[in-house]
Amino acid sequence: MIDAVEYFGFLPFFAGSVPGFSLEEHVTRDLWYYAASGDWKAWDWKGPVIREAGCAYGKFFENKACFISRNWFPDFANYRRDGYDFDARFDDGLASLRDKELFELLDSKAPILSRWLKADGNYRKSGKTGFETIVTRLQAQGYVLISDFVYATDKTGKEYGWGIAEYSTPERFFGEDFTNRVYQRTPEESYNRLLAHLKGLFPDTDEALLKKILK
Repeated sequence: MIDAVEYFGFLPFFAGSVPGFSLEEHVTRDLWYYAASGDWKAWDWKGPVIREAGCAYGKFFENKACFISRNWFPDFANYRRDGYDFDARFDDGLASLRDKELFELLDSKAPILSRWLKADGNYRKSGKTGFETIVTRLQAQGYVLISDFVYATDKTGKEYGWGIAEYSTPERFFGEDFTNRVYQRTPEESYNRLLAHLKGLFPDTDEALLKKILK
């Protein structure tokens, strides 16, 4: 799975518009599901892959979860940010106050589990709404990523349940490897590199479709 992330550079978890462009389409059924429970076996690999490969994970393409290698993430973020850091985006009226509030809270506490981020930001039934919408938008724009998944444990130390997402920013997660590279090209240059890479991986796919998922 780590090799696949490095090879593709971009690897959505579930199948999407482009045939072959997902982890789901490259994993046999016996490794995809736990036969007894029907739960996703591959789902448990997400945290270890993020940690061992040092890659980004988040809803980056078509609002679907996707791995992006540390080598390709600077160009992805530069293109999706359109060359803006978040402060500049907000100052130019391209981000809302609600997005700014959540981003600044996350940035000040990163890495932080989603449950604590929601609690600290008062995203609850009687408080603020729209957490998932905002954090998904920030991921798609290249400002936020998922840096790990943490599981609850019982009194014997055994993990159980679904992994809890841990959020961070690329700047904090990748450090100088990201900050020194993210704005070294124009957004258009980064876009052209991304498109050329995808065309090389999927030469028989309609270019318009590749452009659509990059948009």
